[in-house]
Amino acid sequence: MENENINLFSKLDIRVGKIVSAEKFKEAIKPAYILTIDFGLDIGIKKTSAQVTNYTLKELENKNCIAVINLGDKQIGPIMSQCLVLGSISPNGDVLLLSPDTNAKLGDKIS
Repeated sequence: MENENINLFSKLDIRVGKIVSAEKFKEAIKPAYILTIDFGLDIGIKKTSAQVTNYTLKELENKNCIAVINLGDKQIGPIMSQCLVLGSISPNGDVLLLSPDTNAKLGDKIS
């Protein structure tokens, strides 16, 4: 079972990205933002919806993040979500985005 779990984890493509824009997701049922994330030249730009409204839009712009990029596209209202941004959940329910080391480059693989 342990090898199977490691094998499943190794299939995830987790990468370093930078949020280049954030906007309110007006159509979302729960408060959320639409994030546009740059994963570097090899991967490019991807969009997603994220319930990270404990951050201001300004705080999110140019913020480095970590996201899974190979879960497939998912239609969420009017947008196509292309990645899943990773974060921890604080005791009060805030989503705290995971941040890579300052030396990490866009598109770097997380393992």
